[in-house]
Amino acid sequence: MSRYDLTDFEWRVIKPLLPNKPRGVPRVDDRRVLNGIFWVLRSGAPWRDLPEHYGPRTTCYNRFVRWRKAGVWDRMMDAITATHDGHIQMIDSTSIRAHQQAATAKRGGGQIIVSVDHGAGSRPKFMP
Repeated sequence: MSRYDLTDFEWRVIKPLLPNKPRGVPRVDDRRVLNGIFWVLRSGAPWRDLPEHYGPRTTCYNRFVRWRKAGVWDRMMDAITATHDGHIQMIDSTSIRAHQQAATAKRGGGQIIVSVDHGAGSRPKFMP
């Protein structure tokens, strides 16, 4: 078991919350794919650095995106928080630093648009 893998207890809680619509080719092991997704999210590494024992990185990435669009992650979080009898506390240890040259940007050269919700992990886009 890897550092970021789900325990048996966590898997028993999460498994019934996953979509289960068997059609076409059988899906690869959900637990292995979830462990791969959680490895990327917890380690902060890019998808291309996903270790091979979690399966193809495209499988993990595609499932993550499909489930995000389908609202699976939201339903999973709602169900977990509803069954928890205490206060949920989450800590974000992200630290943001501006590049040293960011302080010398010319005024009026463009507009910086920061994405808050959609694609929260993406970089801010510069629009001239």
